[in-house]
Amino acid sequence: MRKLGQWLGSVVFTIYLFGSVAAFATVAFAAAIFSRVAAYAVARAWARAALFALRVLCGLDYEVEGRERIGTQSAVVLIKHSSAWETIAQLVIFPRQCWVMKRELLWVPFLGWVLLLFEPIAINRKGGRTAVEQIIREGQDRLERGYWVMIFPEGTRVPIGQKRRYGISGTLLAAAAGRPILPVAHDAGVYWPRRGWLKRPGTIRMSIGPLIDTANGDAREVTAQVERWIETTIAGFGSPEGLDASRSAAAGARGSER
Repeated sequence: MRKLGQWLGSVVFTIYLFGSVAAFATVAFAAAIFSRVAAYAVARAWARAALFALRVLCGLDYEVEGRERIGTQSAVVLIKHSSAWETIAQLVIFPRQCWVMKRELLWVPFLGWVLLLFEPIAINRKGGRTAVEQIIREGQDRLERGYWVMIFPEGTRVPIGQKRRYGISGTLLAAAAGRPILPVAHDAGVYWPRRGWLKRPGTIRMSIGPLIDTANGDAREVTAQVERWIETTIAGFGSPEGLDASRSAAAGARGSER
């Protein structure tokens, strides 16, 4: 019965999440008539509501270590991407921000339309050097205007316990803008896995790392430093049972895709 209840709560939450995008997007568009700041406040309210629904319907909460490391000056945030959770939670945890994202997201009804209000850096992921140059150019503009620039350095969601090559565009941006990098690790993929409907109850751990200077370092070496901190921190979270379950689910998903 407990398993059935968890599935039911997960399904209800997923339906709510998708349905709420259209509702809050409509409100955000109305708020944008007055100011972009008001529209952004609506987006943050949507994120808070989603995290509340996740806690009530799925028993999934979160805790954040290192909030004191979020300073007053905007920075480049490199964050692990293993779940959909962090795309929501970052809105609540960090100051006003923009996101480096694949341009295809802008084509999604309601979601893409409202994202345009917040000036994302929408790139062609196959663009190579052109995409990197776009991130540096537009990212410097956003940082100068006080936005925090959020980047998933692996470029896509990666199942917990796995990793992909970390891209250097975030480091190049930070160096060009004279800003530090703030690395962020979490274990959301244990509880809300990639391509998974079922959300497991528990407490997601997020850790915000120390600022990493980019002024005098080689971009690849600095990126490797970020990668080591994020991956080591995630490994230090422990939770073998959750990791094993998530890996099994990921393996099953890959098997079904074949």
